[in-house]
Parts: sequence; structure tokens; C-alpha cells
Amino acid sequence: MAYGRHWSPRSPSPSRSPDANINRFLKTCDITEELTERIARRAGELRSLAGQGSAVDAIVVALVEPGGAVLSSDLKGLRALASHADAVQIYSA
Repeated sequence: MAYGRHWSPRSPSPSRSPDANINRFLKTCDITEELTERIARRAGELRSLAGQGSAVDAIVVALVEPGGAVLSSDLKGLRALASHADAVQIYSA
């Protein structure tokens, strides 16, 4: 899954219980706060190859290359992008 890989966090919910689970999960992830030119260019390439997917989805997929995983409830665009990426797995969250 996302061990030692980048993960794009979702917005915390108003209740405390889900936030605790999110915080526990985030401790297992590498958090990226900067978008490099290399990642931005790779995301653009992935979108061009896939012919679909949002810019944000493409950045997420580019960030976890090679061999990373993405957890999401919006699978269609991510799977299309990942099919052109280096060993990126998409999982339903």
C-alpha cells in the first residue's frame, strides 16, 4: 500500500475519531509540500498519454512513481493515469 510513499491527504472531517485515524495513517506516509518541475512535467506527460484525469490526479500519480500506491474513492481517472506510470497501484479507499 502506501508504505514509504507519497500520499495526497484528504480534508479532515469535523469529528475527532476519523481525524485520529487520518493522523495515524499520515505517520506512515511521506508528505510532499513542494511540486518540482520534474514532477509537474511528468504529470503533464501522464495526462497526455492517458487522455483523461485531472491535473491533481496526474500530480498524485507522478509523485508516487515508481512503485507507489494511491488510495482514492475516484478510481477511473487515476487508473487511466496509472496505466502509463511506472508500477503505480490504485486502491479503493
